[in-house]
Order: sequence, then C-alpha cells, then structure tokens
Amino acid sequence: MSVKILAIGDVCGEPGLRFLTERLKPYRKENEIDFVVANGENANVVGVTPKQADTILHAGVDVITLGNHTWTRTELRPYLDERRKILRPANYGPQCPGRGIAAFSTPFGDVCVLNLLGRFTLDNNTDNPFVIADGYMAEIREKIILVDFHAEGTSEKRAMGFLLDGRASAVWGTHTHVQTSDACVLPGGTGYITDLGMTGSIHSVLGIDPRQSIGKFMGDPPRRYESGKGPCKMEGCIFTINPDTGRCLNAEAVRIL
Repeated sequence: MSVKILAIGDVCGEPGLRFLTERLKPYRKENEIDFVVANGENANVVGVTPKQADTILHAGVDVITLGNHTWTRTELRPYLDERRKILRPANYGPQCPGRGIAAFSTPFGDVCVLNLLGRFTLDNNTDNPFVIADGYMAEIREKIILVDFHAEGTSEKRAMGFLLDGRASAVWGTHTHVQTSDACVLPGGTGYITDLGMTGSIHSVLGIDPRQSIGKFMGDPPRRYESGKGPCKMEGCIFTINPDTGRCLNAEAVRIL
C-alpha cells in the first residue's frame, strides 16, 4: 500500500488562485492524490489574507504553509489561531499567533506537517531552523512527516534535506519560485526537492509582471507588486509514501499547464 502526497509551490496572486481553483480538484481526482500541501504566502502577491487562505483550502488543499511574508497582512494573525489547516514557520517565537507544526487525521493515519523558515539572506528574527527541526524529530510520533522549508539558499535547503533524511517522509523547498530538477529519494528514504516552483503566471518574473520587475532592476521607485498576466501553471512534486513505514518510494516533480 502507498499514498500520494502532492506538494504545491507558492501560489502567486489572483492568477495563481484562479488556476489552483480551476485545476487542482480534477488533477487530484485523476491522479488519485491522497493529501495536498500548498504554500500560500504569496496569494496576495506579498502575504495572504484570510479570504485568500479560505479560497486555497476550498480549492482542494488540505494544509497551507507560509514563509517570510507571514506577517505582511495583519488581519491574518487571528486567523492563524482560529484555523488548524494553516501553518506559519515553527521557528518564529512562541509568542507569535498560530502554530508551525500540526498533525492531521486521514484515512491512512495521521500526517504531521512542519513549516520552517530559512535564515540565509532572509532578514527575519527567527530561531535556528536546523536546531528546531532536529528537536521536533525526536518528539514526533506520526509515521508520515512532511516538511516545507521556506528558504532562499539551495545549500541551506539541501542541508536540511540531509539532516532529516530517514526521519521525515518528505522535505521540500519553497520561496524561490523556480522548480529545480533534483526530485529524488535520499539514501535514508526521504523524498526531496530543492524547490517546488510556483503556481501563477507563466510569462512572469517569479509571478510578477516582467515590466515591473525589469523596472525595479533598472532603478524605478518601489511600488506594490502586480501579478503577471496570461497563461498559468501549477508546479509541485508528488511523493509516493509507504504509510506503514513513512518512507518515500518515489518523488516526481510535476508541472500542470
């Protein structure tokens, strides 16, 4: 027996939300996906509102993870306390709203999801994600353990994958919005990919209107980001996992157009 876990890359703006709403449920049914985790911290381009988080859940996502834009929308803070199906990085201070780890009941057993935030080049006041992850692994009792590591550096993400190899079922990276080609099962049985990619406009710069992104690099004054337009994609990775052992049997990067 095996189960299929779909991890979806950062949902970017209204185009990403619309595409997720249109395509996820049919894709989930057609591919017999058992559980879905999506990073939603860019649903408002920067940050996510409660209404947008509800849209992601209604689209067919079981758990939403966040990242460095968690606190951009202040109205999200009470929502994080009220909803169990949305996680903020566990290495934020314990006084922060919400939680960074939770277990979810499924027909194939409980699934533990852990959300972590990297520190390399990200200006954030967080605890060391490696120390936090190492400590949690000693306490988690669920067989299936999924980790979204929202981080900038590929080396930081790879190191986290090997730290948790044989202890987590799957570890994936988010934040950089460019899907990497290294989906694999690590030697200890953990599924891994450095970055899932993104869900949003294909002809964009990480989900942003290319003209605006070019202008920023040319020295234009800052302004609110605008989503790219045109056709969209949904990127992620399917991890096939043995629910009895928690070991990953296969990891396959996917792109839905």
